[in-house]
Amino acid sequence: MQIWEPTNPRGAERLPPGIIEATSDFFLRRLWGIPNEDLTIKPKYLVTFTVGYDQKKNIDAAVKKFSENFTVVLFHYDGRTTEWNEFEWSKRAIHVSAPKQTKWWYAKRFLHPDVVAPYDYIFIWDEDLGVEHFDAEEYVKLVRKHGLEISQPGIEPNKGLTWQMTKRRGYGEVHKKTEERPGWCSDPHLPPCAAFVEIMAPVFSRDAWRCVWHMIQNDLIHGWGLDFALRKCVEPPHEKIGVVDAQWIVHQTIPSLGNQGQSEEGKAPWEGVRERCRTEWEIFQNRMATSEKAYFESMKIKFPA
Repeated sequence: MQIWEPTNPRGAERLPPGIIEATSDFFLRRLWGIPNEDLTIKPKYLVTFTVGYDQKKNIDAAVKKFSENFTVVLFHYDGRTTEWNEFEWSKRAIHVSAPKQTKWWYAKRFLHPDVVAPYDYIFIWDEDLGVEHFDAEEYVKLVRKHGLEISQPGIEPNKGLTWQMTKRRGYGEVHKKTEERPGWCSDPHLPPCAAFVEIMAPVFSRDAWRCVWHMIQNDLIHGWGLDFALRKCVEPPHEKIGVVDAQWIVHQTIPSLGNQGQSEEGKAPWEGVRERCRTEWEIFQNRMATSEKAYFESMKIKFPA
């Protein structure tokens, strides 16, 4: 007799449903013993950093702000992995290496929703974040308390450039709206005045990430434009997206990955990278607008202005 179960995941219809393992994780397992005794603790959250070894001190400080409830994944853009074993925590981390790639390149390829399904929250962070005033467990408590599906810590307002929405406020636990500049927000519930976080230190719930992962374009590796589109993955976005003021970070604006670019036509490496970022933003906006228009037309619905 043959099995054909159409409700199984695509490609697995010939398997009995009881053997289907549709999701995975980053839990490290032993080479010996009984499988169900491998894990003394199952981390509930995931944090990833895209790193170069030159920022080892910063990353060491950052990782120490995350408890054993977090699986730690380092994405290495400079090819240097074994050097990190000078840190004890690194021996328990997951290391993935590909030369000169961004965190969104890695996220699209290694953070599929079915791989990160066990984790309640997924932190996808840059390497140049100061965390002296940050505690990950307390952050998660506040995110849960305020019902945030997509969030980020507040950014120290006196360090570097940032949007008004993502600047830390010196009062309260969380904020979800702001006033950017006169005339910037025709609708106070839309980015960058609400429903908005930046891409340097976003935190996603499991459900929100499943949507966001599908929105990340395979060939657009810098993620520019995602911040304005994240609102499409939660409802209502002006309530489900916010900035946590009580747990805040400093953006140190170290252009380490930007300097991994290639000098062309007399331009510095970082200039070529920045130009690519702007180009990708325009491409992403055009794709989103075209896709939405095509959908509404197919449904015979008037395309919103």
